[in-house]
Amino acid sequence: MPESFFGRIVFILQRYGLSFARGAGVSMLLALIGTAIGCVIGFAVGIVQTIPLHKNDSVLKKLLLKLVKFILNVYVEIFRGTPMMAQAMLIFYGSTALFNIHMSMWFAAIFIVSINTGAYMAETVRGGILSIDPGQTEGAMAIGMTHVQTMTSVILPQALRNIMPQIGNNLIINIKDTCVLSIIGTVELFYTTKGVAGAYYTYFEAFTIAMVIYFIMTFACSRILRYFEGKLDGPDNFDLATTDTLAHTSGMYKYPDKKEEKRHE
Repeated sequence: MPESFFGRIVFILQRYGLSFARGAGVSMLLALIGTAIGCVIGFAVGIVQTIPLHKNDSVLKKLLLKLVKFILNVYVEIFRGTPMMAQAMLIFYGSTALFNIHMSMWFAAIFIVSINTGAYMAETVRGGILSIDPGQTEGAMAIGMTHVQTMTSVILPQALRNIMPQIGNNLIINIKDTCVLSIIGTVELFYTTKGVAGAYYTYFEAFTIAMVIYFIMTFACSRILRYFEGKLDGPDNFDLATTDTLAHTSGMYKYPDKKEEKRHE
């Protein structure tokens, strides 16, 4: 074993570099799949939570919708108000003790990350939907669009841009929080690092390597997501559309750039 700090790091990477790469791959895979499924859950729960009740709705519909919203609120509050490590222990071991359900490690890991992310995304989606001007919903209803049509064609496309940063935050958080899944035997980056550190009692060196790997993964994801956020913004100015097919609008009128507006002010 080399005596210098960087010498020990090189030694560890030479012997366990492949193990670190596999652990990082497991962490990234769990985070990506869990975030994707969690977003689907969050969108479904968030949309249901924002379904409006009208005076002319039947009593049965009102009672059923209130019951569903209550159940969803309980789910959101429980999984937002408890740590993922406790949820992992309860779900993985509790399902066997109470219901005799034996989950595989992979299924349990993805399930835990997904439902935890779904609880956070539900509140994000609900807030994103409520942030859209109510006049747009009223306008859509005025031209005969149903609630589903209004959500899919008018509200959600705009809300998606508002909640994109939070989706990215959840992905980055999940990359780091997959380390708690080591408690149920998931061989991700943190679990691998503990094994490497214990082999030569090089905890400082091993976890330095792990921190660098975590940073590389989260930084790369944040840059990629920032790129897609910029794409959702669209161009800085737009051509004015007309119904006259003989008039070419390009160059006739453009909404001024924000920078030009500030310059004139």
